[in-house]
Amino acid sequence: MNLLVSIITPSYNSSKYIEETIRSVVSQTYKNWEMIIVDDMSPDNANIIIDNFLKNDSRIQLIKLEKNVGVAEARNIAIEQAKGRYIAFLDSDDIWLPQKLEKQINFMQEHDLSLTYSSYYTINENSTRLNTRKVKELISYRDMLKSNHIGNLTGIYDCDKLGKVYMDSRGHEDYILWLKVFKEIKQTRGIVEPLAEYRILANSLSSNKLKVLKWQWHIYRKVEKLNIFQSSYYFLFYIYYALKKRS
Repeated sequence: MNLLVSIITPSYNSSKYIEETIRSVVSQTYKNWEMIIVDDMSPDNANIIIDNFLKNDSRIQLIKLEKNVGVAEARNIAIEQAKGRYIAFLDSDDIWLPQKLEKQINFMQEHDLSLTYSSYYTINENSTRLNTRKVKELISYRDMLKSNHIGNLTGIYDCDKLGKVYMDSRGHEDYILWLKVFKEIKQTRGIVEPLAEYRILANSLSSNKLKVLKWQWHIYRKVEKLNIFQSSYYFLFYIYYALKKRS
């Protein structure tokens, strides 16, 4: 069935890449989607670029916030407005390959899944491919504690099965969302074929390694409520997978 997909895209200082991002959505072979872009009081001219698309495609919406709320809350505002059965995420500097939605929604329906994901390519600031981040075909909650195996630009969840799941306003907000879902579903399957391109920026938050490690430890201890031994066990795996991604 060709059910509606709601695509969640926060926008802040996105003028350099937002056109490429939106074009990757417009080019999807799966046509029943809405793209909800949330302008988080961006100081650049991204809205001028977005407005050009709004004139030509009614499936694209722009929500302009009156104060800066951060990426997690911007996504939550879009989720609240979403009308689709499926929620998908695409940040304003990332790209989907043309058959991404078609292949993933068909896969979800064929296997009766609440959540799916896929492999993806990494690209640099000039859109040159760097490497491939290949996912495991089957992952569980314990796998997710060892590493975030779901690139946010590839994750899609089913609102009919899970309800609307929102993000927490703290570091690794997408990872925390997936952990919430896995507590309900225990395990799920993904597509090993790369279906998206994740842009690595020199000034991205994830480039601050110490901060990332602190966030991860906080998730184990304060969010997932693991004891010190469990936290240490999974933290070692997290470091291993982080090093593996960068090798």
